[in-house]
Amino acid sequence: MDNSKKIALLYPYYGKFPWYFKFFIESCKYNPSVDFIIFTDIKINEELPKNIIVIEYSFLELKKLVSEKMGFSVSLNSPYKLCDFKPAYGVIFSEFITDYDFWGHGDIDLIFGNIRTFMTDEVLDNFDVVCVRDEYVTGFFTLFRNNEFVNRLYEESKDYKFVFQNERNFVFDECGNLFSELQAGESIFELESEIETMTHVIKRLNQEEKIRAYFDFFVVEGVPGNLLWDNGTLSFKDQYEILLYHLITFKNFPHFVPFFWKKVPSKFYIGKNYFSSYPENSARIKFYKIFFQFYLSILNLKEAFLRWLENLKTATLLFFNKNVYDVTEVVIIIDNKKTRKVKRLEKKQIEGNASKEILGIK
Repeated sequence: MDNSKKIALLYPYYGKFPWYFKFFIESCKYNPSVDFIIFTDIKINEELPKNIIVIEYSFLELKKLVSEKMGFSVSLNSPYKLCDFKPAYGVIFSEFITDYDFWGHGDIDLIFGNIRTFMTDEVLDNFDVVCVRDEYVTGFFTLFRNNEFVNRLYEESKDYKFVFQNERNFVFDECGNLFSELQAGESIFELESEIETMTHVIKRLNQEEKIRAYFDFFVVEGVPGNLLWDNGTLSFKDQYEILLYHLITFKNFPHFVPFFWKKVPSKFYIGKNYFSSYPENSARIKFYKIFFQFYLSILNLKEAFLRWLENLKTATLLFFNKNVYDVTEVVIIIDNKKTRKVKRLEKKQIEGNASKEILGIK
């Protein structure tokens, strides 16, 4: 396979590397023709392959660099805001990508398959922007041809300065949170949007034939299970080879079952909420599923019992704690002449999860 087009993927990262970072690293290792450049001030204890290049860069240094490259003062007060600046990485990190034909932005909550199976020279020869979903530009992986015009595509948005100077995150790199509408088949040009995003820009310029943009569906998201990673090749249901698995939902899935591998194995399966060395249809996994279903049912019972105790505690306070109620004098006027004073009990605000429903209080 000819890999003459050089690719660099750019990852400024600050904070603490998460549990799935070791899976990201292992999947990068199996893509030796792609360079992964990480800008960070975090000490990385993992053993890194040669194609992961770490550039020591503090967040304050990066913020200064971004303002210098943009030519105006930007709002970059937290690492999360970097998402809006992803389309400008070709300009921000221009000194680091001079030897590459393509650069890309992405996230580290990914497990890669074989990138070059999908990012072939045929694709890279014929397109300027390569997107891995067909509905919109994805922040977790998009490639851009490394030239002056494409590197400054973000400037084609009428709102880019507003976005870069505002502390809010606008999902500018993608589609401004219009994911569900676009997945349902609606056109981004027919939807209301607070800003003109990179999906607007790239699809518009592609229609105007000012750039050549490639949109296809190469990824898996959500928690479908039935994923196999085998020595750098990632497949779904033993039928479809995929570019990457995006862990955006998996990493936040309730009752995630932790793995206990010190070293990522050369072959593993990904279920709906676990990693395993065994396929989903194996007897061992079937047993584990039964065990964990029982375990999760115990957890649910425990949570329900604790909620019941909390409500019981609230009810007890409402009935027996004299400090729960105040006596208030109320003046009532009858026929604009007569007045009388009565005493009424009012419930005070109780800290915690007070359950009004238990007592029928409205």
